[in-house]
Amino acid sequence: MAQVLEFKLPDLGEGLTEAEIVRWLVEVGDVVAIDQPVVEVETAKAMVEVPCPYGGVVTARFGEEGSELPVGAPLLTVAVGATDASSASPGDDGAAADEPSGGSGSGSGSGSGNVLVGYGTGAPAARRRRIRPERNTAPAAPAAPAVVSAPSRPAPVAVGEVNGRQGPVAVVSPLVRRLARQHEIDLRGLTGSGPDGLILRADVDSAIRQTGQATEAAARTAAEPVVAETPTVQVGAAAPATAERIPLRGVRGAVADKLSRSRSEIPDATCWVDADATELMAARAAMNAASGPSGGPKVSVLALLARICTAALARYPELNSTVDTAAREIVRLPGVHLGFAAQTERGLVVPVVRDAHTRNAESIGAEIARLTELARTGKLSPAQLTGGTFTLNNYGVFGVDGSTPIINHPEAAMLGVGRIMPKPWVHHGELAVRQVVQLSLTFDHRVCDGGTAGGFLRYVADCVEQPAVLLRTL
Repeated sequence: MAQVLEFKLPDLGEGLTEAEIVRWLVEVGDVVAIDQPVVEVETAKAMVEVPCPYGGVVTARFGEEGSELPVGAPLLTVAVGATDASSASPGDDGAAADEPSGGSGSGSGSGSGNVLVGYGTGAPAARRRRIRPERNTAPAAPAAPAVVSAPSRPAPVAVGEVNGRQGPVAVVSPLVRRLARQHEIDLRGLTGSGPDGLILRADVDSAIRQTGQATEAAARTAAEPVVAETPTVQVGAAAPATAERIPLRGVRGAVADKLSRSRSEIPDATCWVDADATELMAARAAMNAASGPSGGPKVSVLALLARICTAALARYPELNSTVDTAAREIVRLPGVHLGFAAQTERGLVVPVVRDAHTRNAESIGAEIARLTELARTGKLSPAQLTGGTFTLNNYGVFGVDGSTPIINHPEAAMLGVGRIMPKPWVHHGELAVRQVVQLSLTFDHRVCDGGTAGGFLRYVADCVEQPAVLLRTL
């Protein structure tokens, strides 16, 4: 007899309380092995695949793609011990596909208990094998293994009158039901656009818009003057009926929360300086030329600036710190974990180069390149996006000269770098065209005063203008 186990959205760590379903990797009726990824979710920090700790047949999924689920909410149910073709309902010829299941533990009643890819038991992933559901409308006999002949969608959870008759209301997602309750939408009057008439969130949103438009029309009718001869002026008649609303969730929501917290908690100040980066660019060209065609990866400007920052933080450790507001203490951190801003399709993320103070420019550059590629493909883990102590923001790649960066809470400072471009510059007492860059430092005024911040920024500018200054600390 199969045992139906419920798998809930696990705690993904780093204080995350919810996740958005991006893509289901299995369907109802599929056979899964222990620790096989079943769903891809997006948290406020990263995109992760969630493996199921049970092996068996998927009997139900909860939540549509694009919906958010809180930690602890049901993700799916699995019938453990129902993976064999012999457990299909009688008369279901060819119910099981020809492919073997592959996983040796799929019929076990014990789960691994693991929640993240890379921490599994190491069992081989099973090839997907589906137990096709029956298409008849007669109810299954109580003695039959219902988990095998489950419908392609979970059983509806609400019952009411639909189109003049009693019957089930095809709603699966608890978020859809809650949204309908909040806006007083009667689900019994909706026709679902999903498979088998399933009511989706889009159906409820459409009903909300229609209800709002009807309310506005009724209000306008009631507000019309009684005297027909009196002219009326419609204010804003050219405006669209409804404004676009974009949910603040996922990466965008996390960025909004962090920036708001930074501005509300940190008394920040910004100082900036223009620097002649001609010698830095020449030094970079010489480094890359010396490496030769097969001498390894090229050193980037960002890597050189990152190495300059670690040298500057060694001189001014006040800026590599955080403030413990509860204890009213400044905590100076022993190592530099350097974050760098990276723009991706999912939004702005800040990967962290661990122990940057122990690395040279080449090592920092290689790690930046690796993390940047993970960011572009959406494969950064939450651990790779947290724990930074200082952030470097190169907004010059967007073609802008300057900015006033917002500190990446709970850090104490951020260095912003504008574009490097030819400008007139007084060099050795004569006007010349030089490669000039603007550097901006935003700092937490609680950890230091302007003299310290100015000293840090001036040292960074000196290293940019005369890279040989770095030789004293190498």
